[in-house]
Amino acid sequence: MKKIAILITVLLVVSQFETSAQRIKDIAYIGGENSEQILGYGLVVGLSGTGDSHRSIFTVQSITSMLKRFGITVPQTDLKTKNVAAVMVTATLNPYLKSGAKFDVNVSSLGDATSLLGGTLLMTPLSGVNGNVYGYGQGSVSVGGYDLSTPTGARVSRNSTLTGRIPRGGLLQTDVSDTQLPNDEIRVFLKDPDITTANNISNAINNKFGASTALATDAAQINVKVPTASQANMVAFLAELEGLTVDVDYAAKVVLNERTGTVVSGSNVKIQSVTISHGGLNLSIKSYPVISQPGPFSNGTTAVYNNLVPYASQDSTNTIAIQGASNVQEVAAALNSLKVSPKDIIAIFQALKEAGALVADLVII
Repeated sequence: MKKIAILITVLLVVSQFETSAQRIKDIAYIGGENSEQILGYGLVVGLSGTGDSHRSIFTVQSITSMLKRFGITVPQTDLKTKNVAAVMVTATLNPYLKSGAKFDVNVSSLGDATSLLGGTLLMTPLSGVNGNVYGYGQGSVSVGGYDLSTPTGARVSRNSTLTGRIPRGGLLQTDVSDTQLPNDEIRVFLKDPDITTANNISNAINNKFGASTALATDAAQINVKVPTASQANMVAFLAELEGLTVDVDYAAKVVLNERTGTVVSGSNVKIQSVTISHGGLNLSIKSYPVISQPGPFSNGTTAVYNNLVPYASQDSTNTIAIQGASNVQEVAAALNSLKVSPKDIIAIFQALKEAGALVADLVII
């Protein structure tokens, strides 16, 4: 019954934020703010025997090439790479970062290393999809976990140690974008397109800066004409625009996770008048072995016959009638009255959708 209580709590918490407003900057972005994803290949050194083995040929080749840059020539057959691991380095750059700025980078093992714990990333060029090098990454890798093994085969681990992060480990060499914001008209794009939300944003901007300032062209885009008085200071205008709060409209959804038994319901979910009958069918097969002993001096053998008898029983069936539920609290109370588990609630929601009584999208993950 504790699982049921957790489910109902989740449903009620969702409903409490039904009418809350959000800032425009949290649900939308200004046109031209295009982030840049960058990628690089590098080496992590200083590992305690947890790096790539000799089977990772690319790691050996990378070490050889790096040493040649320092005037050191070592045959690949003589290299021991257990303290070095080949990694892919990734990062996402803010479009307004300028040369000299620092940013976070992510590091992921590429070979057969067992852990990046305690390693240091060597200077790695980071380039975008166009091939331009935007900056370099270097620094100590933080994995946020551990993975310890003993010679006898015992192992204790927590989280993944084959991926890590270097806070402020990237150094930008080239500006991400040199585009300037227009001073007469801008475009606002919703992160999750929705007609109602786009109209709410347009109305909020018009109420703040004057009629006909904003016009929603579709579910994702709002065109905004910058007032003449604000064109001289676009930063102040955008800051004021992004701080406006609007009501966000969400589609009615019920999300089911069958692997964990999790059920999350949106605040706009409704159930039409319906009758629900729920009962469990239990099947079991019991074994009744029969042993036959031979008679004296018959030279027979003991015979064993395993008699399997099936049994079927059904739990008491609970039936409830819902005269329509218009909010999450009523849906939760109706399902909780059945005294069923989250797994059963998932099955009930699926049946309600098939019956046409659930006014919401059913999403199974």
